[in-house]
Amino acid sequence: MTIDLYYLPQSAPCRAVILTANAVGVQLNLKYLELFKGEHMTPQYLKLNPQHTVPTLDDNGFTLGESRAIICYLVEQYAKDDSLYPKEAKKRALVNHKLYFDATTLNQRFLNYYVPIMFEGAEPVPAQYKKLEEAYEIFDKFLEGQTWAAGDHLTIADLALVATVSSAEILGFDITKYPNVSKWFAKAKKSIPKYEELNHAGCLKFKEMYENLTKKKTTAVVRLADVHRAFCESSMPIDLYYVLASPPCRSVLLLAKALKIELNLKVTDLSKGENRTPEFLKLNPQHAIPTINDNGFSLGESRAILAYLVNQYGKDDSLYPKDPKKRATVDQRLYFDIGKLTAGFLDYYLYPIMFTGSVGEKVHLDKLEDAFSILDKFLEGQTWVAGDSITIADYSIVSTVSSIEALGFDVNKYPNVAKWYSRAQKTMIGYKEINEEGARQLGESFKKLRK
Repeated sequence: MTIDLYYLPQSAPCRAVILTANAVGVQLNLKYLELFKGEHMTPQYLKLNPQHTVPTLDDNGFTLGESRAIICYLVEQYAKDDSLYPKEAKKRALVNHKLYFDATTLNQRFLNYYVPIMFEGAEPVPAQYKKLEEAYEIFDKFLEGQTWAAGDHLTIADLALVATVSSAEILGFDITKYPNVSKWFAKAKKSIPKYEELNHAGCLKFKEMYENLTKKKTTAVVRLADVHRAFCESSMPIDLYYVLASPPCRSVLLLAKALKIELNLKVTDLSKGENRTPEFLKLNPQHAIPTINDNGFSLGESRAILAYLVNQYGKDDSLYPKDPKKRATVDQRLYFDIGKLTAGFLDYYLYPIMFTGSVGEKVHLDKLEDAFSILDKFLEGQTWVAGDSITIADYSIVSTVSSIEALGFDVNKYPNVAKWYSRAQKTMIGYKEINEEGARQLGESFKKLRK
């Protein structure tokens, strides 16, 4: 019986699985994934692993991602004994601790430093390198007075950690500064069966890929974002500073759902001035939300964020077409949203209610109604605001329209808008919990302010 493993030899997590399979005597049917050709994004692969990462295991219909879960499974299912992953509670806890240490600290800090250099053409960040060194200092302390990472014999924790450490060493990280790590690493290389064939060979391929990519500091490297997320096994989430009641914030949240982007949500209490702290102002001098921090790249203004997310992480350009005419139409609708639709919302509802407790003058209502009339014409004879397919313009405008409706505006007076609005609610992933809930919160808060 063979087990399929979808892998990339350059990937440390993949090599950890291969080392473990060899140790327990499992034959793997290795299926090389060409990430640069998007083979991890095919419908077939996404059925196996919706996270589109490597490694992925398919054991006769049982599919599993995340290397550390895989290596635990392989031992429990196929090992002749429990030496690699002890059943005794305390011993197992130590192994699990080192596996989590690898995942969240040692390997993660390795990725934080090297991946932006490798896949994005970024300059080295000394602070990230310092954190990597601190991780190795911790690992060195863990190894003090013991032979292996989790005790006195080899376990899967060592197999996972050796894949990480060897990846750092092959790129020039100086292991010798950490005497216990250095001693452990030398012993691991001699003790782990087929180490050279199953791990070191992949490290050499990793080094070759790293050197090739770092020579190409061009804009083309940016399109490798989807590749490095798969390569890194678990992507580093993007920080989003937001408030759910904010229409622009909701547009970003909705789009992230559509793109399956992991966000580290940071609720920002504007009433407490959390958007004016020195830390926040470094990210966004405009002290506005939404603001994203994508591993050091910070950006404000929701519509710019929408475009960036598609350009950086979209599987294709359907949400923000590259065709000049189609993209221009989307851009026009985005500017219409901010310059006409949102402006009308702010002038008639938001600002007057906030400062006077009542809606604005009729002249501002007339402008808002005019904006809806224009939107209704945009939608005449077409499904979405910029054509026949949904784009970031729809995500931006629907958050505005829902907020205006929540404050009492009758959207149904505009038949094309009403039809589009209903379609958007049914089509957009997470609409109810994100946009509907946020608009409800906005409406409730402003009801309390109205006289």
